[in-house]
Amino acid sequence: MTLWFVFALMTVAAIFAVLWPLGRSGRAQDQGSQDQGSEVAVYKDQLAEIERDLAAGLIAAPEAEAARVEISRRLLAAAGTESPPELKSDLAPSLKWRRAAAVLALVGLPLVAIGVYMPLGSPRLHDFPLAQRERGAGSGMARSLENLVVQVEQHLEKNPTDGRGWNVLAPVLQRLGRFDDAVRAYRNSLTYNGESAERRSDLGEAISAAAGGVVTAEAKSEFERAHALDADDPKANYFLGLAAEQDGRKDDAANIWRALLAKAPADAPWRPLVQSSLARVGGGGTVPALSDETIAASKDMAEGDRNAMVRGMVERLATRLKQNGDDVEGWLRLVRAYLVMGDRDKAMGASTDARQAVANDAERLRQLNEGLRTLGLDG
Repeated sequence: MTLWFVFALMTVAAIFAVLWPLGRSGRAQDQGSQDQGSEVAVYKDQLAEIERDLAAGLIAAPEAEAARVEISRRLLAAAGTESPPELKSDLAPSLKWRRAAAVLALVGLPLVAIGVYMPLGSPRLHDFPLAQRERGAGSGMARSLENLVVQVEQHLEKNPTDGRGWNVLAPVLQRLGRFDDAVRAYRNSLTYNGESAERRSDLGEAISAAAGGVVTAEAKSEFERAHALDADDPKANYFLGLAAEQDGRKDDAANIWRALLAKAPADAPWRPLVQSSLARVGGGGTVPALSDETIAASKDMAEGDRNAMVRGMVERLATRLKQNGDDVEGWLRLVRAYLVMGDRDKAMGASTDARQAVANDAERLRQLNEGLRTLGLDG
């Protein structure tokens, strides 16, 4: 109500500012007419005075004639600007009408506005909460996206061999949760665009999504075909590790994900996902600082010798990181190794050293903190 009251005051002020001069204009005109009348009288007195001076011989005839001409010119100019008598008589009624119009506008405009708003507006409708308005905007965008999808689908019905259209449509269908339609679109994209590791991986992901996140045999087959086309395809490698985990082969899953992280760029957006998955399977039960070849060779060693070898490699990794602290993945391997060995104090110390080493690089620090959180070291 306070807001509406302020709006009403602003409306009244605006109307008053516009109509106030109308109520004053008549008075100003009357004053101007009085001034003009006084000026005419002065000029007439000056003409009479010139005639008296000429008769008394105070001024010569040529001078009197020149002065008479000049004063007569001024008298005519003043008389020409004076309002006619009939116009003066109409000023008072005109002023009354202007004032009446001002009052009518001041009172009538708000009444007309209210009269129009009451049948058309919704004065009792409460404000929508911010979350509800955001949902409304989001639903509008979703409807717009669905309308675009319908248009693309209609286009593809008439042009089913348009590989580019299927390539664009497939991920949008998956985003909308239409996984079966997305699978069909990805298959058509492969048919009309040709083989690629990326398309095979996308197809496998859509099949897994349609199965509720389970990497089925059909999906796994697509990921294996993608891996055959590109052994470094990150999506194929991640889902092959996920398939191994779902089959109960956690060591195999850890090895796949560890190899994936070793080859991954430092700024890869999917690194946190792979790191959390690797932590979920416990690093495959081995120290992540070790290579697959070293792990295979250590299986035949005695327990004490194997532990000594592991500790030696961990110490060498720690020494290397002190010399070159930019290796975020190396720090995470070191921290994870200490945790696997049960030495949490060293793990905490290594995490502190790691943060200090990359403190000047915001992106590396972010990756490090994400990796440490997956290991349970938030502090």
